[in-house]
Amino acid sequence: MPEEVLFKSESDQSREEIASYLHRVAEKLEQGGDITLNSGADSLTMEPPARPTFEVKAEREGPTDGPGELSLEFELEWDENDSKEESGSDQLEIE
Repeated sequence: MPEEVLFKSESDQSREEIASYLHRVAEKLEQGGDITLNSGADSLTMEPPARPTFEVKAEREGPTDGPGELSLEFELEWDENDSKEESGSDQLEIE
């Protein structure tokens, strides 16, 4: 299935600034509200369902014999036209 980027923002931020963004997303999820993303003239509002799929991924990109780029990705995923609730497989723990 092809991927269409609806919104993208990428910039260097302090750990505290990133935490602030994540806190705002967490508050919206707890309240059951929509999440609106704004950057310059770009804006997008998304409506996560009650039980989206939550994916956490840690990656290393680059050569196998040298230093690369590390990433930690958090992703909420759901079908646009499907509101059925599904349960996850393994329980995630973040320490």
